[in-house]
Amino acid sequence: MKTKRLFFTAAAALLVAGAVQAQTNDWKSYTYVEAQGGVQLTADHPAIDKLITPTAALSLGHYFTPVVGARLHVNAWQSKAGFDALDQYYKWKYVTPDLDLMLNLTNLFSKTNNHALNVILLGGVGLNYAWDNDELKALNLPADRVPLAWDDNHLSHNLRAGLRLETNMSKPVGVSFEVNANSLDDRFNSKTNDKDDWMFTAMLGLNVRFGQKKAEPKYITKLVDVVDTVWVDEPTTITVTEKRPVEKMEKKSINETVFFNIAQSDANKAEGIDAAIKDIADLMKTSEDAKFTVTGYADKGTGTPSINRKYAKQRAEGVTNKLVKEHGIDASRITTDSKGDTVQPFAENDKNRCVIVTGEGTFKVTAYEDVQVEKQSTKKVMKTQTRQVEVKERVD
Repeated sequence: MKTKRLFFTAAAALLVAGAVQAQTNDWKSYTYVEAQGGVQLTADHPAIDKLITPTAALSLGHYFTPVVGARLHVNAWQSKAGFDALDQYYKWKYVTPDLDLMLNLTNLFSKTNNHALNVILLGGVGLNYAWDNDELKALNLPADRVPLAWDDNHLSHNLRAGLRLETNMSKPVGVSFEVNANSLDDRFNSKTNDKDDWMFTAMLGLNVRFGQKKAEPKYITKLVDVVDTVWVDEPTTITVTEKRPVEKMEKKSINETVFFNIAQSDANKAEGIDAAIKDIADLMKTSEDAKFTVTGYADKGTGTPSINRKYAKQRAEGVTNKLVKEHGIDASRITTDSKGDTVQPFAENDKNRCVIVTGEGTFKVTAYEDVQVEKQSTKKVMKTQTRQVEVKERVD
């Protein structure tokens, strides 16, 4: 009796909790049908692995609010008990129709009604009808071992409490996992326990829902002001530092080289010499007082001293003539000299086929100094702009 009182107290609590959950305007009650299959265990003795039997169920349910629902649930198949010490077991068939009340705990404690997984507490009352107890009778046990044995059939009350996990209820099809504890009278397993017998079930289910689509919400359209923050370019004047060339006269020395190929002394025929001589001439023109020496050389690694003296002299005279005649350098500022192969200015033999122009005086040079210059530019400035947009507002 104590178990029954606790059950009815819990059922009343479920109803009250569901009633206080306001039905939201996007919820629409729905009906579902479900098929389940799994395993059953009738509590008897420690050999649990030998007492597991298959079970199946069909149900028809309805959710009245996002939290409260009810179902007619029919669970049936086999149950099993036995005597561990004798290693003897027996099975019988049963069917249990129940009326269950369901409380969606996820929706009860959430502000929304759309969840990938829902946790549902359930409790119910019903009847248990058992039959086909032939296996027990075939054991021929003494009456004192099974004083509550029944023959053809047995009718008992059933009180149920359970927990259920179910996928998103807004979808037309869902799956579930459910565990239940069922309390039946002491004769269910034909053995005396001096208290209610317990049957536990664990089942997977597939359900199809009808009418679970949410009601379409209503909206009104209105204009609202939207303030945008934007970055714009504004003109501005900035000061920058630039390098400005400045020409000035500076005392310095020059040392420039013109290279010749082997056995080559004619400055008019030597490839690339015109450009080299022009660069030297341009440098010489930046001075009005410098004196220059044009010295010819020959490499010691080829030829003979007499031939090399000739080459070196011709090379120096050729460069001087081009500086004077082609580039307008005053001949009085140039001294022409020749070293033959007696002096080797370079460690690399082939480079000594050359003419070296040296000089010292005051030359015009270009220097660069920093100056502050104002320039027009732009800068990013943050501004606000107001615009009107149409929005839809939901109305209850």
